[in-house]
Amino acid sequence: MNDFPNFSLTGRVVLVTGAARGLGRAIALACAHAGADVALGLRDFNTAHDLAREIEALGRKSLRLQMDVTHLPQISRAIQDTAARFGKLDILVNNAGNGVSGLALDVAEQDFDQTLAINLKATFFASQEAARIMIRQKSGRIINMSSQAAFAALPTESVYCASKAAISHLTKCLAVEWGPHNITVNAVAPTFIATPGTDEALSDPAFRADVIERIAALHRIGEPMDVAGAVIFLASPAATLITGHTLLIDGGWTAR
Repeated sequence: MNDFPNFSLTGRVVLVTGAARGLGRAIALACAHAGADVALGLRDFNTAHDLAREIEALGRKSLRLQMDVTHLPQISRAIQDTAARFGKLDILVNNAGNGVSGLALDVAEQDFDQTLAINLKATFFASQEAARIMIRQKSGRIINMSSQAAFAALPTESVYCASKAAISHLTKCLAVEWGPHNITVNAVAPTFIATPGTDEALSDPAFRADVIERIAALHRIGEPMDVAGAVIFLASPAATLITGHTLLIDGGWTAR
């Protein structure tokens, strides 16, 4: 009889980028709860002391890292420091991201460049650096942050949508290239989630009502742990045959 599915991350080492708040914080805590030691990639190293303490209270080790993903040397150093501290890197979660809102006719070059630098360029180069370690280990998991915006056109979000669509296709490309090294590469694609980054938009009653209506099947705003659960699944031994996939966490938004 085959073994039953295993959703534990016991003994694994995870690096989560953009870990200080929102989805990153939830993912980091969920990984620790599942048994992993967690490195926290932070835009400002002097933050997330409380998060590190929460991880340690769960009986796991934590490591806070200076990791502004707009600076490639910081990406490389954080990944190398994680492997040096823990002796390996099993899972990379490319969570850091941003977005610019505005009509396509009004988007400035600086905003365009910044969105792609954080959402796409940083994901690529963090994955590249992690893969060098994982190839030596002959195993690894990379989980990228896409969005339902990769699959549905959102008015005033053209640059963000394009960057997240690129993430989903990059995920496929890296999965094919690194599969022979026993590395899986997947992505998650959330709908609107209640985080500090969406608080302002969702505080508008009309906007919030429209979002809830468009989340066709469940009619509720997502919570960070809704996304964290999907990340845990893709990082776990239960998902060993899944790669190159983007898992929508959209409450049915794109099904309509």
